[in-house]
Amino acid sequence: MNALKAHVRNGQIVLDEPVALPEGAVAEVRLLHQDDESPEERAAIEAAIDEGLDELDAGHFVDDETVRAMIRAYR
Repeated sequence: MNALKAHVRNGQIVLDEPVALPEGAVAEVRLLHQDDESPEERAAIEAAIDEGLDELDAGHFVDDETVRAMIRAYR
């Protein structure tokens, strides 16, 4: 079965549309837009973003036409 969409109403998880599940069926609920990374992973991501922005500010980048040519070369 595919993922089902639901919302929290009055502290309860309520499915947005009816679904036919057998009595006692077990479901796993995962929150969307949740930060799953650890503080260390998040710090590494932010450091990589900062490094990339520094490189961009310094003029160290490849223009889009060059990137397209590189992609075409690998086809």
